[in-house]
Amino acid sequence: MLFKPGTPPYAFEVQREGGQDVLYVNYLGAPFVPSVAEYPEIMSYTIDYLIKTPNVSRIVFVQQRNYNYDFSQVSLLQEVADIYTFLMQQEKILSPNKISMNNPAVIGDRYNFLSYILTVLKSDPISCYIQLKDYISTEKIALEKLKTENEKYDSLFYIHLLEKFLNLLSNIKIIQNSLEDLSGYRLGDRQLYTKIFRPDIIPNFTFTHLVSQLPQDAEMVDQYSIGEGFDQSTVTIMKRPEEIKFLYHITPPEYTLKEEQHMLLNLARNVLIEHQPKAEEFTDPERTRQVFFNVARDLLGELAESQQIKLNYADLNRLATILVRHTIGFGLIEVLLQDKNIQDISINAPIPLNPVFLRHGKFDECSTNIMPSQEDADSWASKFRMLSGRPLDESNPILDTDLSLGNLRARIAVVQQPLSPNGLAYSIRRHRESPWTLPLFIKQKMLDPFTAGLLSFLVDGARTILVAGTRGSGKTSLLGSLMLEIMPKYRVITVEDTLELPVESLRKLKYDILRMKVRSALLKTTTEVEADEGIRTSLRLGDSCLIIGEVRSVEARALYEAMRVGALANVVAGTIHGASPYGVFDRVVNDLGVPITSFKATDLIIVANPVKSPDGIHSTRRIVQVSEVRKQWTKDPLEEKGFVDLLKYNPEKDILEPTEDLINGDSEIIKAIAGGVKGWAGNWDAVYDNILLRAKIKKEIVDLSDKLNKPMLLEAEFNVISNNIFHEISEKITREIGIPLGDRVFPEWQKWAIKAAKRF
Repeated sequence: MLFKPGTPPYAFEVQREGGQDVLYVNYLGAPFVPSVAEYPEIMSYTIDYLIKTPNVSRIVFVQQRNYNYDFSQVSLLQEVADIYTFLMQQEKILSPNKISMNNPAVIGDRYNFLSYILTVLKSDPISCYIQLKDYISTEKIALEKLKTENEKYDSLFYIHLLEKFLNLLSNIKIIQNSLEDLSGYRLGDRQLYTKIFRPDIIPNFTFTHLVSQLPQDAEMVDQYSIGEGFDQSTVTIMKRPEEIKFLYHITPPEYTLKEEQHMLLNLARNVLIEHQPKAEEFTDPERTRQVFFNVARDLLGELAESQQIKLNYADLNRLATILVRHTIGFGLIEVLLQDKNIQDISINAPIPLNPVFLRHGKFDECSTNIMPSQEDADSWASKFRMLSGRPLDESNPILDTDLSLGNLRARIAVVQQPLSPNGLAYSIRRHRESPWTLPLFIKQKMLDPFTAGLLSFLVDGARTILVAGTRGSGKTSLLGSLMLEIMPKYRVITVEDTLELPVESLRKLKYDILRMKVRSALLKTTTEVEADEGIRTSLRLGDSCLIIGEVRSVEARALYEAMRVGALANVVAGTIHGASPYGVFDRVVNDLGVPITSFKATDLIIVANPVKSPDGIHSTRRIVQVSEVRKQWTKDPLEEKGFVDLLKYNPEKDILEPTEDLINGDSEIIKAIAGGVKGWAGNWDAVYDNILLRAKIKKEIVDLSDKLNKPMLLEAEFNVISNNIFHEISEKITREIGIPLGDRVFPEWQKWAIKAAKRF
């Protein structure tokens, strides 16, 4: 809170924030909600402040809730202040020689009118405009009745002064925006101002503000709720004419509280803010938040009792949740992360001058009504430093870390000066609460059932797989879905510099899984182990599947060393930036320094990329290519046909199509898998039948989910159980007839699936 209790009403202070001057005006204790639109005296006071401090970009009225007028509204008031300053200081409009040239008898009346109309200018410029026009008309009529030339000349001189005043006034935006609504206008009516001046509401316990009013010129496209129970927020999607981006308008619970509840939160925050979280408290953030929640709830209960404010149990929990979110938490970032539709959040520098932007699963790129403050941005950076244990300073201007809030997970990238010359900026990638699965990707049309069946087959075949693509193409999500195709009986080791893979979810699904966190390639010094050393260490931890979060730097050499010498007998998979198989080769060999012969240890490259719509506005995530890496080339896999496509995206049909090499059984990787399995060696029909069987099962899961209206069938738990049952039935049929034919396996699996789905 900027002003302490006891500060005189209307006291003001200008603070420099994020490269702009912000005027704070004290209204604590005022028996009314301060409003420029509703109260002429408040508009007049505000004009006076702007006359004294003309470089203000934002005005905040401080009360239990703060009322923020942004630059677009302040500039309207500044125009009025500029006119007043010009008339008084440059024109000296009240000086006798300006009022009359040679008729002292009229100076008194004219002076009284001008003094009055200048007062009206500051409190009600629309009324000033109307009255000034009428007064000039009256003066012109009176001019016609004057008899002497001196009187007429003096009157014309005065009218010219008034018209100069009127001309200045008629060109300001408040008047220009109101001209169409002036018919039927009554002096003193302030209804027009309510359309022009609509402040954003900022709770006093946070600095970030929201544009609370929905834009009048926008069309509502969608509306839904996020969060649960007492912590629900309303999201409204709006579309403005002539704007490509949609507007994501959110109303969180903290911005809809009663005045007395705001007062309680302010009092409680002043108590809790004295405790600055220590680094060790962030080692178990969930436990710390629960402790703070309990303390906050007890404190709010005591304060409510002392202030004689009635709160029920739900209100108390709601206020405690909000208080924790805005003290040791991450404020409105946490609210946004509750929205399952959000994929990315961008907070650009300079932070106070930019709204939050986000990428929405349905509406693509959106601007929001959230305007973060520099204070909150600095606070978040400090917390991410403590949370990650990594530096963020001029020597290390990049911080990659992760954020976990219960089931919510996100990847956080922070940059600051000197890399970001305008200060802190954030990029936040929201992860799904539970892992993506192949049936979910079928439902989303990122891939088709046949591709899902092929990928499942290749994972079971213990191949080395790189998932490539551009940023935001879904690489990590796809890698997580492939992890769920690993049989839980195998041990899995993950190596990541930023924790994005769904390890905790797999652990809950009874996977034998070990997570290893290594040093980011962007860091110069840290206590964390380097990525290549982490990979070498994983080889000493027993026979395991190895999953690399992202192949970025020198760890690539260690990874390929391990693959070449056969140290890894199970599936090896990771993600890498690259838009094509050759792009991956170029990055691994030329950028990361892996020898060409080592690169051949890669068996498969899956390319996922966003596919643009013809209008260029929308994009959808798709797997666009699945290629195997053959081993008979020596220098350039592109020239020597080292890459052979198994699946290729058809943009006209929006599907992945099998190539002739796959259909005809010319895939060396698949033949290598079949060569180690009894009954499959040399039997391409049996191998292809197994791929089709897996595809049929994945499709059946999607169909069952739709038929029974049970989205949970697409989630990880059901899919892991389904895979286990598939392998058990396959083993049983193999013992009976030698190979797991689809015609025998699928009916038994389907029988199980129908029963399981109904009770799931």
